[in-house]
Amino acid sequence: MRIRDIRTYPVTAPIAPDVQKTAAGNFPFVSALVVEVITDDGRSGWGEGLVRFGPQAGAAFVQQVLKPKLLGADPFEVERLWPEMARSVSGRAGGLVIESLSAIDIALWDLMGQSLGVPIHRLLGSTGRTHVAAYASSISWGPLEIALHQVDDTIALGFRLLKVKLGAPVEAALERAAALAERVAGRARLCADVNWAFDVADAQRLARGLAELDYFWLEEPIVPEDIEGYRLVAASSPIRLAAGESDFTARGAKDLIAARSVGVIQPDVARSGGITETRRIASLAHAFHVHYAPHVGFSGAICVAASLQLAAAMPNFLTFECMFFDNPLRDGMTRKPVGSARQLQNGELPVPQGPGLGIEVDRDALEALRARG
Repeated sequence: MRIRDIRTYPVTAPIAPDVQKTAAGNFPFVSALVVEVITDDGRSGWGEGLVRFGPQAGAAFVQQVLKPKLLGADPFEVERLWPEMARSVSGRAGGLVIESLSAIDIALWDLMGQSLGVPIHRLLGSTGRTHVAAYASSISWGPLEIALHQVDDTIALGFRLLKVKLGAPVEAALERAAALAERVAGRARLCADVNWAFDVADAQRLARGLAELDYFWLEEPIVPEDIEGYRLVAASSPIRLAAGESDFTARGAKDLIAARSVGVIQPDVARSGGITETRRIASLAHAFHVHYAPHVGFSGAICVAASLQLAAAMPNFLTFECMFFDNPLRDGMTRKPVGSARQLQNGELPVPQGPGLGIEVDRDALEALRARG
């Protein structure tokens, strides 16, 4: 089995306004880069890169830079191909380079699973999970009335862990956090995501307040580059910190993990180098007794499927991010649903059991989602 061709599909779709407002803003569109790796025996492996802004640029990079390195290669040689792709630019690789690489890496694992007739989680060394625990993401930082309704709706769906979006100032964040905790009233537990909204001092204040309200974790309280800041917040706060969705490789995640700055690491398989590198991050975290909770966010069905495969395999897996609202890139790209809140059973989501990713991409739907221009 050799790689014969690589095709790219930059996709984008609108989402309902005010469904999820964050401290970083309100995003009316979701975008991604979908990649199809085709082999000489007629198989197609699918991957997705978190190229949230400008997926056409990611498509051009794949076609012009990465594709020539891969034609004729054996998809099973991921440990050789990954560094070759990462060294396509000088200096430390990240950003669009690793996000585009992520899409190809996922597609290679899809091909390996298809070739052997097994789901990816079995290739990784499965824990035997057929379903994984999931949490509802994310209760809006928009009007309080919307957030309160979302709390009720997600609990009614069967979620027992809900993530809420908070923002600055600290006083407003804690007031919102208290109102939502009162609304939950013992029916579920809450965790909070603030999307880098605070400096170290305010993050410490927020962490103490959330701990008093029995929040489970505080996610990305400060900018991801401030590794020392994370250490300071963690050392002075009685609540576990969660982070890692903004890191591109295991080298980026290791400082957070080794410094014991986080209790939950959250790499995104569509950003963090695909399955090959995300597995390394989760395994490194396991060595330090840190939980792994994959970041999914606004991603499409392929990222969701790859994340479910990893969740089924990693021994330190904690909980799976499930966006409870409609997302055309997740809900409309495959012939059967994957990672949808409507699939929740006893607080868990099913892991696809078919070969590779275990999904069937709807080519007509994919073409309809293609970003033009």
